[in-house]
Amino acid sequence: MSQRTLKSWSCIVSLAGAVLLLVGAPAAEAKGCIKGAAVGAVAGHVAGHHAVLGAAAGCVVGHHLAKKKEQQLQQPQPQQQQPQQRPPQSPSAPPEPRSPVSI
Repeated sequence: MSQRTLKSWSCIVSLAGAVLLLVGAPAAEAKGCIKGAAVGAVAGHVAGHHAVLGAAAGCVVGHHLAKKKEQQLQQPQPQQQQPQQRPPQSPSAPPEPRSPVSI
């Protein structure tokens, strides 16, 4: 086999293996991992052809950030204070004097 044919077969086998892994893998709790891996792979590639290392690190960081965000959303939110309302006046109390309106 020539070098070119060997590279083509290697690429096809790698792609087929990746597809089989994605199809056969059980659903996992990978919140944030995919996005982090994509960003990490690009950053690793740009930083010196370390896309796989960048993807792994990005997955870890993305998963950590997603877990942290989920924990913050599960905490009870502090209630905002309602503006103080004046207590209702009793019917026997005289009404408060109003200031005259000038135009």
